[in-house]
Amino acid sequence: MKNRPLSARPGVSYKIRPGKRDRYGNVQLCKLAAKTGEGLKPSSSAAEEGEIQQNPGFEAVLVEDGVCVVVLNAGQKLTFTGKCSLTCLYGSVQVFGFTIYQDQTTCELFSPNTQSPLTIEGLMNKRTSKTRKEIRMEARALLRGHLPLDARRTLMQSFKSSSSILLLERLEDTMTSYILSHPDFSTVFSSKAKEKSSTLLDNLVLHSVGIENCDPECGIKISEKCLVAVKEIIHACLEEDNGCPVILVCGPKNVGKSTFNRYLINQLLNHISCVGYLDCDLGQTEFTPPGCVSLLSITKPVLGPPYTHQREAYKMVYFGETSCEQDMERFIESVKYVMTSYKREEPLIINTMGWVKGFGLLLLIDLIRLLSPSHIVQILAKGGDVMEPLTPKYLQHSPGFLTKGTSRTKSKDSEFESSDEERQEHLHSIRTPTDQHLFTVETDFIGAGETSRVRCHSGLLRDLSMLGYLSKLQQFDLEQIVPLNCLLPYEVPFKRVALRIVHSEVAPSHIMYSINASWIGLCRILDDISSEGDGPIILKQTPVCDCLGFGIVRGVNMENKVYHILTPVPPESLRLVNCLLIGNISIPHSVLKNQLGIKGEIPYVTSEYDFTISGAGKMKINKQLKRREHKK
Repeated sequence: MKNRPLSARPGVSYKIRPGKRDRYGNVQLCKLAAKTGEGLKPSSSAAEEGEIQQNPGFEAVLVEDGVCVVVLNAGQKLTFTGKCSLTCLYGSVQVFGFTIYQDQTTCELFSPNTQSPLTIEGLMNKRTSKTRKEIRMEARALLRGHLPLDARRTLMQSFKSSSSILLLERLEDTMTSYILSHPDFSTVFSSKAKEKSSTLLDNLVLHSVGIENCDPECGIKISEKCLVAVKEIIHACLEEDNGCPVILVCGPKNVGKSTFNRYLINQLLNHISCVGYLDCDLGQTEFTPPGCVSLLSITKPVLGPPYTHQREAYKMVYFGETSCEQDMERFIESVKYVMTSYKREEPLIINTMGWVKGFGLLLLIDLIRLLSPSHIVQILAKGGDVMEPLTPKYLQHSPGFLTKGTSRTKSKDSEFESSDEERQEHLHSIRTPTDQHLFTVETDFIGAGETSRVRCHSGLLRDLSMLGYLSKLQQFDLEQIVPLNCLLPYEVPFKRVALRIVHSEVAPSHIMYSINASWIGLCRILDDISSEGDGPIILKQTPVCDCLGFGIVRGVNMENKVYHILTPVPPESLRLVNCLLIGNISIPHSVLKNQLGIKGEIPYVTSEYDFTISGAGKMKINKQLKRREHKK
């Protein structure tokens, strides 16, 4: 006789136990045990009874398809993969350092399998003069609008004065719908755990919401030294004895710099309304597509990876490369240009690259001298490559790429010569004392400092960030995702914009081959770009200028002398654009391969082009794609 597949019933309370690891280290799906109604009963074996006592589960009730109510006691954790929206109905919980209280707005949580899973942790409620009976009556009243009487009674059996009640709902948004519409990334928010037998009631309540329970041990870990550094930085931000702190975070690749930055942002937003963020990591930008130096003011918690929170920058320069190794001077100029917009009315977090060897270390020393941070957080991998502590004494005597080390404090105006006097005066006004506070932090998570053991290749993360940005082109119709080749582009006359290829020298006769089907920065320069003819205007030097957004050159019409450009930048900003910068950032291959409704050759992918022409080339196959990130 075949077993019938089980399903969770609305209004029935289920006990959810955290997922365990099998003998191979793989995370197992959690098991649910129905407390009322139909369903499986917990096993009576001594082993399982002991397991339940050591790691008691939390209650979850399915309200309807896509909506459930969860009760978490203080200290209990729900570690999950997937995406959902969270509303705290009663009490408080913490997610990645951000505390969510009742009556706050709904938070969107993104926990894809490209990153370590997020954890929702119940917090101890503040002491109150209310009696236990009054607290329970208040909790029942909050549940009355969500659950029927029988379900409320069952759920309240596990409720304590220190419990928190959460409403989890399925999250459907344009950004993730657009990313998931590409076959290469269709499983980004799906669990990699193998499917279990249908005879077990596995994770069905949470499945309905769009998440899967995981072992709390596989969630994001913040070391004790990191927590100490965060605590001291928060104290400095609240005291403001020496003005708003400027915190520079540095270290080698894959040691947790981005994780630390997100956690610090979330912790700061528990106390202040906004946090400044200067992103100097060209390859792994946090809030913009790759290849940018940007300054942002962050007012909302960061509860997901970069591609889930692409935001508009306050000031941005499109550098056009994922590394500054070939043009370090222009990189320094770009940072200086962006930094002039920092008004020092909020704490500033500076994100740096993982290039800290050779010229990379010299460049980092130059950045520290230029930006004069009040706090330096130096993150290292435990047992990894030795990096000299960036103490004030070391920074004073060590040479940089553009500056010299001295035994006395030099004028920074002489170290960084610039013809722009106003910019130099502004840089002087935002400098902080030279005696920086240094926090040296060691991380010991599995694979720390080893780029070969990252959860997702950096190139794929860059593609995802670009897809997150391009999702803004979609209309707010989640049922129908429109491929980019079906969208109506803007027509931009040749004579209205200047062109510049920033990463290589291209002959003028080949410029149009290079710009076609390219990712471009939509920029604004102050120079006059008027031209007597109607041909393309080509700049001889790469300008350091404002970038207002990005787009894709859909095509070039040589007959009408116009570029066809797709971009989500609003028309009022597009009117200011007079320069197109083409860098070494490629359109994600998944976009080119996802052109629906095409018969025969796919535009920009298959063609009769002569690949010996400069700027043309065959699409490279990412051999890591199926082996790691997209293996089901």
